[in-house]
Amino acid sequence: MICCEPIRIGLSDHYEAFARLWVPPSPRGAVLYLHGIQSHGLWFEASARRIAEAGLAVLLPDRRGSGRNEVDRGHVPSARRLFRDASDCLDELHVRTGFSRFHVVGVSWGGKLALALMRYLPTRITSLTLVAPGLFPRVDLPLAQKIRVGLSSIMARRALFPIPLDEASLFTGNPARRQFIENDSLRLRRVTASFLLASWRLDRCARAAARRRRDCPLRVFLAGQDRIIDSERTKAFVRRLRWAAREITEYQHAHHTLEFEPDPEPYLADLVDWLITNADRSEKPQARSWM
Repeated sequence: MICCEPIRIGLSDHYEAFARLWVPPSPRGAVLYLHGIQSHGLWFEASARRIAEAGLAVLLPDRRGSGRNEVDRGHVPSARRLFRDASDCLDELHVRTGFSRFHVVGVSWGGKLALALMRYLPTRITSLTLVAPGLFPRVDLPLAQKIRVGLSSIMARRALFPIPLDEASLFTGNPARRQFIENDSLRLRRVTASFLLASWRLDRCARAAARRRRDCPLRVFLAGQDRIIDSERTKAFVRRLRWAAREITEYQHAHHTLEFEPDPEPYLADLVDWLITNADRSEKPQARSWM
């Protein structure tokens, strides 16, 4: 078994972010794994470990202000800062593995960020995987709250607002995993006005990134019983893309967090097979010279 190494990443604005890292011997590629708005890396350790056991290095950071990152809880200064954080994480992966192009996996809200990265860092991404991506949410803030967020983004950017995902049943129908979510003290429940403004800007960046013709292969995994995102709108959106290679896999009886299904094996096997299929697209690390 490949062990997880807990690390700290010094981001370029001196924020110290917690992350989980798996590096197999002689990795075939490297994966940046981005979690959702409420979740953190612990939710996705099983899939990250499976990917690593298949031969790819995996970096699974807790987003700034979430998970085990207590500083500026729930806060993000801007969408550009999110892009820079992702770039800093890719730099960390490069140092750890030698690869210069990377597979990016984004789950839920992290899928929106992953797609937006195609606009900001297109030359560094070799494949893109979106898992129940938060491009078309079914759950949203009420209009009155959105107006308050807009005002706060001008006058009180650190004002906190609840994330409208209180029910664990939105994420999974698995009772054991519902209990895990309900008891998770690291689950993010509130974010700042600045975070929400950055998230809305990610929406525009993600759709702008998607409008261009891309050679990067794309795989989208969806849950047929998803109550958080609109899978039908997501499928229609993906089918309109002018990407050279794109594929949609939907698990009809699954809920939003595919990893939390009573039997996640079909999803985990498909995810690993997809990443391994594209592993040879990674640029191999340069041989070190000892001269």
